[in-house]
Amino acid sequence: MGRFARYGLVGIGNTALHGLVFWGALALGLNQGQSNLLAFAVAATVSYHINARFTFAVRPAGSHYLVFMAGMGGISLVLGAIADWAQLSPWLTVLTFSAISLIVGYSYSHAVVFKRREA
Repeated sequence: MGRFARYGLVGIGNTALHGLVFWGALALGLNQGQSNLLAFAVAATVSYHINARFTFAVRPAGSHYLVFMAGMGGISLVLGAIADWAQLSPWLTVLTFSAISLIVGYSYSHAVVFKRREA
């Protein structure tokens, strides 16, 4: 199985977890920006550790985790804020972020977060 396919497989579980947290946070009264950021933080933490080992075969590192969370978390928060501003459907927010995180997240993970450093 190729690296992108493994990333996609992890992404399916990540998307389900993200959706559960997102809808739960909305039900508790958070807005879309807050809900999307919280859902991202939970799902991305799980995804980061699985992708480090399963997809990219590297040891998770605190500094790489922070780089991943800052980059993708920023996208999550901005997208949620735009959805709140434009009064978009929460379904559109979740679907749009899922699509963006598949392509941008893989590229960012491959090129920056899990890039193998030559010694």
